[in-house]
Amino acid sequence: MGRNDINKLMLWLCGLCLLLSACSTTPAPINAALSTPVESLPVSAGVDDGMGALPTAVPQMVIDAADAEYLLLANIYDRTIPSVVNIEADIAGNSATVNKETSRGSGFVFDMQGHIITSAHVIKDARDIRVTFNDGFVTSGQLVGVDTYSDLGVVKVSVELSRLQPLRLGDSDNVRVGQRAIAIGNPFGLSGSMSVGIISGLGRTLRSAALIDAAALPGFQNPAIIQTDTPINPGNSGGPLLNSQADVVGVSTAIRTESGVFQGVGFAVPTNTVKRVVPALIADGRVDYAWLGISVTPEDNGFGVAGLAEALKLPVAAGVLVRGVTVGSPADKAGLRGGTNILEIRGQPVCAGGDIIVAVNGQYVRSMDELVAYLVVNSQPGDTITLRVVRERQTFEVPLLLEARPASEGTTRDCAG
Repeated sequence: MGRNDINKLMLWLCGLCLLLSACSTTPAPINAALSTPVESLPVSAGVDDGMGALPTAVPQMVIDAADAEYLLLANIYDRTIPSVVNIEADIAGNSATVNKETSRGSGFVFDMQGHIITSAHVIKDARDIRVTFNDGFVTSGQLVGVDTYSDLGVVKVSVELSRLQPLRLGDSDNVRVGQRAIAIGNPFGLSGSMSVGIISGLGRTLRSAALIDAAALPGFQNPAIIQTDTPINPGNSGGPLLNSQADVVGVSTAIRTESGVFQGVGFAVPTNTVKRVVPALIADGRVDYAWLGISVTPEDNGFGVAGLAEALKLPVAAGVLVRGVTVGSPADKAGLRGGTNILEIRGQPVCAGGDIIVAVNGQYVRSMDELVAYLVVNSQPGDTITLRVVRERQTFEVPLLLEARPASEGTTRDCAG
């Protein structure tokens, strides 16, 4: 018998087996479909139309589980969108040939007195402000105050109380990388838009004042900034960044981009900064920040205390290494010391030998950003704080009376003199 004959015989036997199986009189269990696990159902189970099996619909419970996140997002949108507004501000022109330019951004209701939070760069130097609610209602806004260091601003509107639905401010200290981040605003003027992502980083800094106001005193950063991969584009500035409980955890402020549109990294001012800055703007139209009067070597790229601990044989692996002390500053009056000698570390000059601040009021700090963030949120000029300082392997407490940030730079005493 040849190979072809064997193949024909095998095909005939297979056909016979299939026929006998199809003719079986054993009934299938009535609850067979219900007792079969969803994950074991074949993808192609269904009616054969001659072209192959058509997929059957998955059980409703699977659909409901898959749509649970979208149901949450839709609910958050419906609950918060009445509080989110579009802001247009006419800014005085920069030359005699330009009468005005229009700045556009977002904002959200802060309280029942009609105060609306937005970004300082949206409304700074505004002559006229128009506030548009999500239902299309337009009203004029009054500029209350701006703070370029935090990039926060406040506008006030006079409307019916039914329009004022303040959003709840959460505790930004509880934000963690990986948590859901929801931005609502008006990107490119498209009102009432939602975008979703995660918190992708914490503890960033922004040179907000330097970017907004050329006359701002240099050297002061906007600390504790939240980084997110949630799409944030022009027009989102001033809008809320929300968590899964619909609490505001940040105010959208900036994107890092070379093209002018979102490229994966956005930033938001944390709500604990908002809680410190906005009431001061409402009360006084300005914010006074506490000032230490110290400088540090830029801590990025591994030049903070943690990155220098081994190379400099430091007694601690976290804290703030003081490079210089401003003459006449609170730090100078408290006796803090800057660096004394320059060492080359990984090809970079580092001013070493200065005091290391490891804690403020009993709270340990790992970097200058954490120290500044603590002072921004928890202190004001005139407060006395206690610094824990390490000097030449000796640890001691230093009381320090905080002052307001000066209007101009002073002389710094460091390795340079």
